[in-house]
Amino acid sequence: MILEGLLAVVQPFTIVLIAIGVVVGIIFGSIPGLTATMAIVMFLPATYSMTASQGISMLMALYIGGISGGLISAILLNIPGTPSSVATVFDGGPMAKKGQAGKALGTGVVFSFFGTIIGIALLVVLTPILCDVALMFQAYEYCALALFSLSMVIALTGHDMPKGLISAVLGGLLATVGLAPIDSRPRFTFGIYQMNNGFALVVLLIGLFAISEVMAYAETVRQRQDYTINEDFKIKGAGFSFKEFVEQIPNMIVSALIGVGIGILPGIGGGVSCMISYTVSKNTSKHRELYGTGIMDGVVASETANNGTVGGAMIPLLSLGIPGDAATAMLLGGLQVHNVAPGPLIYEKNGQVVYAIFFAMVIAAIFMLFFMLLGMRFFVRVLKVPKNYLLPVVLVLCGIGAIGEANMVFDTYVMVGFGLMAYLLVKAKIPTVPMILGFILGPTFEENLRRCSQLASSDPFWNHPIFCVLIVATILVVIFSVRSNIKDAKRAEQEELAKEQGSN
Repeated sequence: MILEGLLAVVQPFTIVLIAIGVVVGIIFGSIPGLTATMAIVMFLPATYSMTASQGISMLMALYIGGISGGLISAILLNIPGTPSSVATVFDGGPMAKKGQAGKALGTGVVFSFFGTIIGIALLVVLTPILCDVALMFQAYEYCALALFSLSMVIALTGHDMPKGLISAVLGGLLATVGLAPIDSRPRFTFGIYQMNNGFALVVLLIGLFAISEVMAYAETVRQRQDYTINEDFKIKGAGFSFKEFVEQIPNMIVSALIGVGIGILPGIGGGVSCMISYTVSKNTSKHRELYGTGIMDGVVASETANNGTVGGAMIPLLSLGIPGDAATAMLLGGLQVHNVAPGPLIYEKNGQVVYAIFFAMVIAAIFMLFFMLLGMRFFVRVLKVPKNYLLPVVLVLCGIGAIGEANMVFDTYVMVGFGLMAYLLVKAKIPTVPMILGFILGPTFEENLRRCSQLASSDPFWNHPIFCVLIVATILVVIFSVRSNIKDAKRAEQEELAKEQGSN
């Protein structure tokens, strides 16, 4: 079956399909609002006339290209192209502003490749093994996992913890809009039927990052802007040295494992994995104070994790038929179209297709590395475009992306509303990152908490050891994060006091 799967993929036509899928995926991923999911949705009908190996190989290429392409706009425009590239903005954007756009792009591309490869390797090894573990996760475990992830908010709040917590709570409240889980009662819809399904994550991200950026720029539109870029700017190789690569190997391995681990759990996705990985990398770093100022470590953590999530999300899809995120949900539809039934018997019934998927993912990762490194010099040129020309185009594309999420013009109004809210929050020095995490994890926590309350009398929590371990881990994370933030706040106060004394 392995050889048959390889032969099915190395056909010239299949290789061309994978290459096209990667390029299209990168384009969709790089444009804010046009995600990998949208690329798969648009090209799924085109695979109907193909064989199973050809069609699914192309869809996998779209998936990998779309997830990887988000780093382009995250670094060059300071706007995440996909939810999975949110954390890339934190250091990728500042690196570009410091004249290190080439290094940031090279770092993102190379470590996206290694994150994908590590994810694929673990996919091949763990798919038949971890299906039993995934089946053990019930309401208690999912509730504890969401709580553990939400505890990371404390680590993302910086020196002003109350403002960070306000942001996280606000994100959780926004997630309650729409039909309630379990009983499906409408909440905070105010009779507007378009709000029954709640706010889309993509629309929220576009508003928080893109629209607020346009609004902030409008304040300086009458000021003279310097758009010149050093003409001597050069990129050697991948943009970083071999020594720097070796130094990042531990960060890469940990981030990839986090990405795969989060990807295995259905419904979590790359948006959470990249932020958790970024937080872990920051908390374990010897120079954590440099995170957010433009440091290679932050880009490595984010991009390795979100691409590792690709392989992780495929594990429950292939072994259990449970999609790990929105993109794999569309891939599930692609498998069903080609009469491939995911589940414990997939290796016996469709072994050739399974191995074809593995080989297609590897080839797609290689193509992604090649195309993005080849085009990196051209991507950097985007920095030379004046913002007064670029941002209106971005605004239009964001509007198209918002409408394309659910084919509703109403989402454009929501997008503008979130942009205005983010603009005001930035003015009040309230971080928006905890809001994203609260928005993503809020529904998971609420739904499973309600299920836990229903099961508490007949199935107490001490019967769930995984739940207990996650709760203990949550408590430890909170204690560690609070102590670290208190130390950082004291250090900042001492530095500020020293500056005041020096000025006097």
